[in-house]
Amino acid sequence: MKGKERSSCDTCAFYVYDDEYEAYMCDMNMDEDDYVRIMSDRYYQCPYYRNGDEYAVVRKQM
Repeated sequence: MKGKERSSCDTCAFYVYDDEYEAYMCDMNMDEDDYVRIMSDRYYQCPYYRNGDEYAVVRKQM
């Protein structure tokens, strides 16, 4: 991840829909410390963020 911008969970590859809870949630197994940092510090970047946009590489090649 480059820059200081905060990554949005909406575009993360680990942000998936859970049929059991009928809601979107993070599918990454993170510890409590990381979760508290993500929720409390608006400038903290999630270390597990992966862009879920499959076409990002293609757009860079154009």
